[in-house]
Amino acid sequence: MANSRSGDSMTDRIVRVLETFTAERTMQTATEIAQRAELPASTAHRIIGDLITAGLLERDEDRRVRLGMRLWELALRGSRALRLRQAALPHMERVQSVIREHTQLAVLEHEEALFVERLSHLQAGANITRIAGRLPLNASSSGLVLLAHADPAVRERVLSAPLPAVSPETVTDAVTLRALLTAIRRRGYVIAPGSIESVSTGVAVPVRDRGEVIAALSVVLPRGAATEPAINALLAAARGIEQDLSALR
Repeated sequence: MANSRSGDSMTDRIVRVLETFTAERTMQTATEIAQRAELPASTAHRIIGDLITAGLLERDEDRRVRLGMRLWELALRGSRALRLRQAALPHMERVQSVIREHTQLAVLEHEEALFVERLSHLQAGANITRIAGRLPLNASSSGLVLLAHADPAVRERVLSAPLPAVSPETVTDAVTLRALLTAIRRRGYVIAPGSIESVSTGVAVPVRDRGEVIAALSVVLPRGAATEPAINALLAAARGIEQDLSALR
């Protein structure tokens, strides 16, 4: 791809345009996209037009722009997340039938926890995570499990950088976090009260494929709720997912 005068490639610019969309910001004008992507208006309009022609973006009757269905279709083809979700969903549904709160599946992506599936009861408590949403690894039960089992180089990069606080109870001290990660690997699960919201407790376990931790399965409970039923349900589900992943090879 040709580079611009600033040195960024066309691929870089396309990615910047797509990254302006978030779970909360699903519709934008072309001008807003240009500003958020830090691109000249003419460049942004040209890229947006090309992406609309390709079906990767769509424009509504008010000329606002959103992500296109073709982008979703292409993302699912051959995606490791698709195979994981296929194996995980029946087991997540069993957990959800017992816990009746929030059941979530997350993977490690660019040193963040990326949530690829979530089931929620209509009367479940607070939960800020969304499908395709991200959280810092130190700021959720899923993220803590993923960080505990991450490649040591990834873990050291995260621990050596400033650790963001999502709530007053998020662990932001590297020494404390290092000890917590060791305990997670030893116990096989984590209980994280208040790490995202003071009214909630996250419980998470690792999900393995051929022995490697590839995801975290978690539930979000009301603060003070018993955690043992959730731990047992999650551990059983994780074993079932691992067996079903083997069958999908």
